[in-house]
Amino acid sequence: MQAAKLFVECLENEGVEYIFGIPGEENLDMMDALLDSKIQFITTRHEQGAAFMADVYGRLTGKAGVCVSTLGPGATNLVTGVADANMDNAPLVAIAGQAATTRMHKESHQVVDLVSMFKPITKYATQILEPGTIPEVVRKAFKLAQTEKPGASFIDFPENIAEMDTNERPLTVFQNRLTTASETLIKQAAIAIQQAKNPLILVGNGAVRAKAGGEVYAFSKQLHIPVVNTFMAKGIVPFFKNTIAMGTAGLQKGDYENGGFSKADIVICIGFDMVEYHPHLWNPNRNHKIIHIDTLAAEVDSSYMPEIELVGDIAHNLQNLRSLINLAEPQPIDHPLRDATMQEMNRCSNSQDWPLLPQKIIWDLRTAMKSDDIAICDVGAHKMWMARMFRAEKPNTCIISNGFAGMGIAVPGAIAAKLAFPNQAVVAVTGDAGFMMNSQEIETAMRCNAPIVILIWNDSQYGLIEWKQKRKYGRSAFIDFKNPDFVQYAQSFGAKAHRIENADQLLPTLEEALKSPTVTVIDCPVNYSENDRLTELLGNVISEMQS
Repeated sequence: MQAAKLFVECLENEGVEYIFGIPGEENLDMMDALLDSKIQFITTRHEQGAAFMADVYGRLTGKAGVCVSTLGPGATNLVTGVADANMDNAPLVAIAGQAATTRMHKESHQVVDLVSMFKPITKYATQILEPGTIPEVVRKAFKLAQTEKPGASFIDFPENIAEMDTNERPLTVFQNRLTTASETLIKQAAIAIQQAKNPLILVGNGAVRAKAGGEVYAFSKQLHIPVVNTFMAKGIVPFFKNTIAMGTAGLQKGDYENGGFSKADIVICIGFDMVEYHPHLWNPNRNHKIIHIDTLAAEVDSSYMPEIELVGDIAHNLQNLRSLINLAEPQPIDHPLRDATMQEMNRCSNSQDWPLLPQKIIWDLRTAMKSDDIAICDVGAHKMWMARMFRAEKPNTCIISNGFAGMGIAVPGAIAAKLAFPNQAVVAVTGDAGFMMNSQEIETAMRCNAPIVILIWNDSQYGLIEWKQKRKYGRSAFIDFKNPDFVQYAQSFGAKAHRIENADQLLPTLEEALKSPTVTVIDCPVNYSENDRLTELLGNVISEMQS
């Protein structure tokens, strides 16, 4: 069997449904083998778009998303999406064609050391040097990508190796099984929580990945412990009618008070990834007692030194812990973060301000979308508003990149979400700057019959950077640009398009777009003059924004 055909069979063996990428000279054999495969190859318009698609597909499904490029510039274009997946703990396998091994020992056209380049941004990076090793390499790449904490793997596949023959076959795929914490540790944690006067739960994306939302909700509801979620764990506990759900915290200093951390005498961290909300922000004095409940032991950090770690299956450990705790009559819980969020949204629900206030855009978006529809949020000023104000009632219905936080993820990510969940409506929520970084993938969406909605918050500048510049220096620098006519631009791809011209148009336009059988682009002018109001209400964004 040709090595390229074996490679494709190994991908089929891993349950791969889609591969996102661009064909090139150095992956010709693999492309030809895919013609006879049940795997669907999604030809993208840029390798970064392919990597972001694999990134979001992996995060939503728990199965490694796969992206493919050729060597050199094709592979370097994958880097941002691969790094994003790795830092956000989304399972992804990136594959790059490579020059023949016979010319890799010398200066050669388009040849760079891809393995060395990808090693810092992946869990595993390797080059295939013998066709017989393909089954082991592919199995290891997927195993490591999907094992907690998940991330990215990279495979470099030289063209001459792909042409060779081999008698090897794919390896059996075994599912990993997590253990549970010892009874002794669970009892110690139960005693600590029982004795606490003001316990607080901080839940992160690890609980979403573990599908532990039901047990997190049962644990917090039974014990009446307030829950704060990170940006990436939105929806893990239903927000709207649940008085123990305090809302979203992350990045801002003010969350220390507003999120309830300043009053907490014990913080129960469930599936918490440190990259989501650094502990020095919510444990600045290093005096919180911390219980760590996750699939892996805690990272070592001077502001995050858990007294007790319950490592293993998150849901089972929570269930065992809950059975040992009997708290007294619950006391009323002060909800400054929750209350401020709800009051602010209600205040702007009928706003006629023009351009539209962020609160109004989010109100209309939430009203138009069903609870299980999916919003893919890009990076920019709108991200801060979406993370704070968009009410998610189910996990993985508001996807926010918050580790690497790469701009340009929304449009390709929405395509992947629609392919993975065709019966759910999907909205790419993006600024005009982020939209233009991968807007070419509208053609991909049209060709693949992925009817997504693209909601552009249009302010003709890098709004988040202006926000930071003005608060720090009192003036802005080099943040303005001119946009094309987004309506004509979208229509040139064959998509539908609308320009919002008053405050009453957005909701009916969204409702129409969500029912449309094709891609719809909505150009919505936004007024970010209330950015400072957001920070005054919910925390100081400036000194803690990650660059």
